[in-house]
Amino acid sequence: MRLPTWTSCAFALAITPALFAQVRLTVADAVSEAVAGNPVVATAAARVAVAEGLRHQAGLAPNPRLFLQTENTRFYGSPRFSYSRDTDTFAYVAQTIETGGKRQRRVELAAGNVRRSSLEQQLQRQQIASQVSLAYWMAAGAARARDLLQQEVASFERVVQFHRDRVREGAAAEVDLLRIEVERDRLIAAAKIASLDAERARIALFREMGKSEFPPVEFVDTPDETRIVAVVAPEDVLERRPDMMISRAAIELSRANLRLQQANARIDPDTQLGYKRTAGFHTLFASVQIPLPLRNRNQGQIEAAVADIRVAESSLASMTALVRSELESTVNDYQARQQLLIGTLRPMRDRADEVFRIADAAYREGGSDILRLLDAERIRIDTQLAYSRGLFDLQQSAVNVAIAQGNLP
Repeated sequence: MRLPTWTSCAFALAITPALFAQVRLTVADAVSEAVAGNPVVATAAARVAVAEGLRHQAGLAPNPRLFLQTENTRFYGSPRFSYSRDTDTFAYVAQTIETGGKRQRRVELAAGNVRRSSLEQQLQRQQIASQVSLAYWMAAGAARARDLLQQEVASFERVVQFHRDRVREGAAAEVDLLRIEVERDRLIAAAKIASLDAERARIALFREMGKSEFPPVEFVDTPDETRIVAVVAPEDVLERRPDMMISRAAIELSRANLRLQQANARIDPDTQLGYKRTAGFHTLFASVQIPLPLRNRNQGQIEAAVADIRVAESSLASMTALVRSELESTVNDYQARQQLLIGTLRPMRDRADEVFRIADAAYREGGSDILRLLDAERIRIDTQLAYSRGLFDLQQSAVNVAIAQGNLP
């Protein structure tokens, strides 16, 4: 029995930790981990808490003010100064009375900000889910291409060995062996490039998940070429997509701001009530202060609020057109890719496999030359890679459909 070499032992020891550290990952797991540990989501949640605090503050009424005041105090002069007789002493409370429902309008505006912050948090989660889902299928597709090429390299080594044996027996020309070895080297180079691409895609996936470690991955979810994408009515999509909900909330927020600015144009009188001691007499003190709206009636803020409503309505119309176009284009793209995969790439791959089997059998029987065999092998590999790319592109297209329909968690 042949004992393993030191190189083989060292290689086995090197890859053993990586194999044990391999992570089994599904799309749902990747999205769940990304949403749970992503600082962007925590930031969005903190913004919701900020908006909640501002809503609580908006519902508070103005505080009363206490005034303690003395007048006419002096330290010299004639006649002699008497504090109890010559000073005026005040102790009174002042309160601003809000009119026009200002407090209610502030609460409405703050509640609108809370809703918008919550919707932005939901949108942030969906954006993370979409980015992670796309990165997952991109990494899975790159890993599949790497594995295919590595399998082809291992398979082609047997072809090279077969030709070495034929050259050794004098049944084949050495130039044919050189051609096959060149083809093998080309395949090895392609496999190395595919391995680098797979590594980059894997790291990009973990980066989208918000991770700082990049362990080896086993992609559990498998692509499905026969999946049927449900067609959702555009009106339903417009109702449930977070970005559309944010646009509608922005209009309501602008209208709430207009109502608040109109309320702020109402005057708020200040009332004062308390005690006054003058010339030794205890008296009641009362007053009312009323601002005169001769110049400033909050016109500028009202005009700005009206313009802001128009901006929000225009943004909603623009977003509606964008969502409709995204929905149409993503569904059409998925259907076209699925038709290309099933109707063209899969039959082409199957025919290329059959052509290679025929060319290989003919070459082994001496009925064909090496160039036909190499061409058949190259075409078989290219069609396998094209089918694999098409299959994983189809999964990314399905994710884009889910994004357009607002179906991601």
